[in-house]
Amino acid sequence: MRVVVGGGTGFVGRALTQLLQSRGHQVTHVSRRGGEDRISWEELSRSGLPQCDAVVNLAGENVLNPFRRWNDAFCRDIISSRVETTKTLAKAIAAAEQPPRAWVLVTGVGYYRPSPTAEYTEDSPGGDFDFFSRLVSSWEAAAVIPGSPARGVVVRSGVVLGRGGGAISQMLLPFRLGLGGPIGSGLQPFPWIHIQDLSGILCHALEKDSVHGILNAVAPSSPGTCNGAFARALGAALGRPALLPLPAWAVRAAWGPERALLLLQGPRVLPRRTLQSGYRFLFPELPAALRDIVA
Repeated sequence: MRVVVGGGTGFVGRALTQLLQSRGHQVTHVSRRGGEDRISWEELSRSGLPQCDAVVNLAGENVLNPFRRWNDAFCRDIISSRVETTKTLAKAIAAAEQPPRAWVLVTGVGYYRPSPTAEYTEDSPGGDFDFFSRLVSSWEAAAVIPGSPARGVVVRSGVVLGRGGGAISQMLLPFRLGLGGPIGSGLQPFPWIHIQDLSGILCHALEKDSVHGILNAVAPSSPGTCNGAFARALGAALGRPALLPLPAWAVRAAWGPERALLLLQGPRVLPRRTLQSGYRFLFPELPAALRDIVA
């Protein structure tokens, strides 16, 4: 297939590109600047979608960027980098003379309301209780193309764990120094997925014509993982203790009260439709996933 990937130069985009190319597919990135095997967002808006068989959008400003303060400008950037890029791709797909067969959008499990007990499948309600849930609703709504023959898939991802980026990259140093531990109470659910499985689910959604609708991209054992259990497993993978908690007040002071909720709360998410679609996880259990990443 010829696959156009919005935001393809980021952490997940690089992994997905490598997997797609290893399976014989051709990849064109959409990014801020054009170049070899890539076009700019401006060029996409001006000239339309290159001829392709599938489109994926991974674009989005890092919500937990430690170098950005939480203010109106940052909120606008977060929304624009997700909703507007999705609208741009959807508009290009709708206008294409030969539309792609598949249109895949990656959003997040922030759609589901945090709860220590409730469990959410792809059919569960959500998307209407705080800034991040409403963001996901707007993001997914922007991908809808009425009457399009393109098969639509929305992949709601958990916390992506992988080498060289993502959540682990900010945790490794303190954990290697024996200074890691749970965040807040450590009891909050921690919906996670190995980057190879997120890439695998995306590739599965592109290649399998029967896959459509919502897929939760979280590991099968993720519903049983709390933040404290994750901290202990990461410490064990590194051969270090993980006993020093990061107090909730410090998280709020560092990230602001809105972003702190992403770290201090979490939903318990099940990948029911993902498993029913036939995808088989490479890293269903956390210890093996972490050993692969930190080895």
